[in-house]
Amino acid sequence: MRHLRVRGVHVAWDHALPRLRANRTAHRAPRVTTATFGSLGLVVGHATDDAGATGCTVIRGADGPFRAAAAVIGRATGTRELALLDPAATVDRVDALLIAGGSAYGLDAAAGVMRWHEAQGRGFAVGGGVVPIVPGAVLFDLKPCGRFDARPDAAMGFSACEAARGSGIAEGSVGAGTGLTVGKARGAAGAMKGGIGIASASGHGHHAVALAAVNAFGDVCDANGGPIAGVRGADGALIGTVAALEHAAPATSFPAGSNTTIAVVALSAALPRTALHNVAQAATAAFHRRIRPAGTSWDGDIVFALAPLEGPSAEPLAIELLAVQALEAAIERAVRLARGRDGIPGLAD
Repeated sequence: MRHLRVRGVHVAWDHALPRLRANRTAHRAPRVTTATFGSLGLVVGHATDDAGATGCTVIRGADGPFRAAAAVIGRATGTRELALLDPAATVDRVDALLIAGGSAYGLDAAAGVMRWHEAQGRGFAVGGGVVPIVPGAVLFDLKPCGRFDARPDAAMGFSACEAARGSGIAEGSVGAGTGLTVGKARGAAGAMKGGIGIASASGHGHHAVALAAVNAFGDVCDANGGPIAGVRGADGALIGTVAALEHAAPATSFPAGSNTTIAVVALSAALPRTALHNVAQAATAAFHRRIRPAGTSWDGDIVFALAPLEGPSAEPLAIELLAVQALEAAIERAVRLARGRDGIPGLAD
């Protein structure tokens, strides 16, 4: 019989191994699935300005509001109505979530999202009408792709709401992902295209569906930790952001605030507001696993977590694991499906 000795602890290995296998089976990891936003009562719509290399993406309720929370790990954010997502805030539901290019200019798209919801009679009821609750966050895509003066506006926000669907949602260089880039330590000459990715995970009777708009300063890595898109050397080969910064200061063409990854994780479980906030915080682990570095002073990284107002709940740790796995896969898909343009290569070329 084989034995294992660790600092005086004596374990019969042949007896321990079956127990380890049984434990591993009982706590099997979540599996990546084909669950959709539509299955969670949500729809997603894009509006794209391909020539200008910008756009916006809206996640809204298919038939009504939902609960939302947010976790901010970047220090160069551009946001709207983020304070309403604090668990202590008075308003406990939102009507839509906006992700837009155009930097701070892109917040104009929220007016169109509000206008669409008002026309449907959806929003926070007040005397004489409704006020739609639309938090949002923006991405810097004013350069190097497209035109600096191309920004999402109210008309694009309205259009994205109209186009929203629960499945078959476009990924890659579309909507808010149209003009995104990654790996910017050497400037545009060494960057690659970012974009939007969607993925899901299921387990313990629940689902998590994630969307990531990846515009990171750093590199995007696969599940093994190897970079697949990011900063390139003069010969076009990936060299890695950390290695690049060891030899030179970061290029000034992408200063603080011009890099951001914005992610959304939607859940099938109806969680209380504090628990949902905890899921958003837990899901940021996916950033650190798949983006290197993440949450820097040059990035405005944010994770939004969404949940239905009513329905079955879930064990917190189980749903957090689902959120992380779905978001990891969405981050990878965002660069794998991004098409190159304006001299910046993409993995989908």
